[in-house]
Amino acid sequence: MKKLLLLFLSSILLISCNQKQEKIIDNTQFSAEEKIDSTNIKTLFNSALTEGKSYEWLRDLTQNIGGRLSGSPEAEKAVIWGEKLMKEVGLDSVWLQPVMVPHWVRGEKEVATYTINNIQKDVPICALGFSIATPKTGILAEVIEVKSLKEAEEIGEKLRGKIIFFNGAFDNTIINTFQAYGGCAGQRYAGAMVCGKFGAKAVIVRSMTNSIDDYPHTGTMSYGDLPKEQYIPTAAISSRAAEILSADLKKDPTLKFYFKQNCETLADAPSFNVVGEIKGAKTPENIMVVGGHLDSWDLGEGAHDDGAGIVQSLEVAYLFKKNNIKLKNTLRVVFFMNEENGIRGALKYAELAKLNKEKHIAGLESDEGGHTPRGFSIDANTVNTKLLQSWKKLLTPYGLHDLDKGSSGADISPLKAENVTLVGYKPDSQRYFDYHHSSTDTFDKVNKRELELGSASMASIIYLMDKYLYSNTPVKP
Repeated sequence: MKKLLLLFLSSILLISCNQKQEKIIDNTQFSAEEKIDSTNIKTLFNSALTEGKSYEWLRDLTQNIGGRLSGSPEAEKAVIWGEKLMKEVGLDSVWLQPVMVPHWVRGEKEVATYTINNIQKDVPICALGFSIATPKTGILAEVIEVKSLKEAEEIGEKLRGKIIFFNGAFDNTIINTFQAYGGCAGQRYAGAMVCGKFGAKAVIVRSMTNSIDDYPHTGTMSYGDLPKEQYIPTAAISSRAAEILSADLKKDPTLKFYFKQNCETLADAPSFNVVGEIKGAKTPENIMVVGGHLDSWDLGEGAHDDGAGIVQSLEVAYLFKKNNIKLKNTLRVVFFMNEENGIRGALKYAELAKLNKEKHIAGLESDEGGHTPRGFSIDANTVNTKLLQSWKKLLTPYGLHDLDKGSSGADISPLKAENVTLVGYKPDSQRYFDYHHSSTDTFDKVNKRELELGSASMASIIYLMDKYLYSNTPVKP
């Protein structure tokens, strides 16, 4: 009974503290203009959390279309879906930008095995994007384990005739998992490039994830400038399989690994960026872009990467229309095609913007998943960086504490210029690489409330950029 009473009193105290915190937030000393901004931002969040559309849009995209690798029939369906949805939201104009994209296909499901102590072990494996296939009978060879590209280079000629196993794991002491990913993704991208020139037979890499699980994660690889005769098959194995293989190699350094894959790079295929806009009320010649990438890898449904970014970007426009908030600059929503294996859509968009002499003043990209909002990274000149950081008191009540200088995103980065402010939306990163580029990136992994909070967060910074960004004259750092 005493424990129950203490628990009840603790709950009352917690509720009281929360209510006081809400009061502190509500009573923050704002200027007259900031009070208007605070009210409008609250309206955007209220609308997203009670009348948001992003979650059901994402359900439709992932469940009825699924993975959308560039050049695939699913990518084509996604373009049709995106154009139709933008028109339904009521954007002022919607159009398609043609772009030729790479067309790599996985083919029949990959297989991998090895035997140790007369026990055959099946290995979860998937081909990496742009890899060549193995011979029809597969590849069988001894394995050399390395932890980095540098280590492989140092071994050199001893790699000949072997399968090279890159087992560089994430540094899990790094809090931001994107930094941990950046620390080892090079072995996936350039492993074959390094090992092919030494006559290696194939490359397998540990999947790029913090988790230890049975799901292989794909991603793009490259042969660089290697002549075609030095191209070698390249695949990823699951992180758990990597742990087990590493342990088994210590027991039997001569064990032979077998795998077979059937992938192929076809001729470039026609596709499109999907573009829609709301014309600005005062300075329509100034364009602010908000977007994500419509394509995804083929193993899952492309829910976090980057279905979430797509629906959040469109919901930004929906929230302004829903609440009759008029922007002075033009808001342009872009569903970019081919971020995953080429950024052809981003390059085409920037090329056309330059050709048409369009004036972009800002860009916002969502391509880090649909988890809880944490803030934004800013790629801008010194004046505008400080301007965005000055909005922290308006954004922190919604958990948007991080307003740091950094990169924006692959699809808007080609727009970079001295007076263009680029921003990357930053949700919590801790779960993202559980799903990234794998079969587990599915709709059920996305939380409705987190997704909607992200939409509102993005709408809020667009609202502030629209209102204040060029009231101050940008200057060179």
